[in-house]
Amino acid sequence: MSAPAVSPAAAGLVCAFAVTRTPPDPDGLAAARGHEEGGPLRVLRAGGLCLVVQDVPAALFGEEALTERLNRPEDLERCARAHHRGVEAAAGRGPVVPLPMATLYRGDLTAARAVAARQPVLDTLLVRLRDRTEWAVKVHAAEAAPEAAADTGTVAPTTSGGGRAYLSRVSARRREERGAHGKALAEAEAVDAALRRHAVAATRHRPQSERLTGRRTPQLLNAAYLVEDARRADFTAALARFTAGGPHRAVRVEASGPWIPYSFARWDEDPQAGPDREARS
Repeated sequence: MSAPAVSPAAAGLVCAFAVTRTPPDPDGLAAARGHEEGGPLRVLRAGGLCLVVQDVPAALFGEEALTERLNRPEDLERCARAHHRGVEAAAGRGPVVPLPMATLYRGDLTAARAVAARQPVLDTLLVRLRDRTEWAVKVHAAEAAPEAAADTGTVAPTTSGGGRAYLSRVSARRREERGAHGKALAEAEAVDAALRRHAVAATRHRPQSERLTGRRTPQLLNAAYLVEDARRADFTAALARFTAGGPHRAVRVEASGPWIPYSFARWDEDPQAGPDREARS
């Protein structure tokens, strides 16, 4: 959902974190911190739903001010952490639908109307997410052996015959690299297929660049899986076979979880749609 436009001139704004049916424990909510610049977290009723919100100053959270702050990496990280704390506080007693970071409204009435307008979708999502958590899995191509990597740096000989031999070796190396990449892609797909058998839904995100991952090999799969709490042992057992090495030697598998299912809480979903989907974003 896109947050409504807000006016920087307003005295204050309402920042919304998550929607739930069961209001969080008051003591836990009072102890939680949202944005450092805002007031205490509180619950706003919207029909049969509860919206966890925080009053924040427009001087810092108005459209222009917020855009400027979120362009600074350190402020972006602070806002993301504050948002996650608010979502966690909302999830104390049951499933939640996390809202996008920096979802802002002009006041309580505007926020409550926005929730009421999307209540059918929210009701469906809260049922879908009950007793389920998200697991994040990233698959990278395995790094080449040191001797293979060093071979690509061979200097071309100056003689005609030596030059042909060198070009032949380079051509062979490129074929090997294409073959290795194809094998890694196939193994990444096999990992995804195996994990989907133990999940009720899965989604793919755009693979991260090597600059973001800090690895020298490409990220082949950046996926999230929605897993029933009752089947968590089956999922983690399957996952452990891959993270420990297992049969797929052309890839390296990393995983984290369980998380609040951010990847499966979409306000723009069709409320009649089933839980299984694959979205690339």
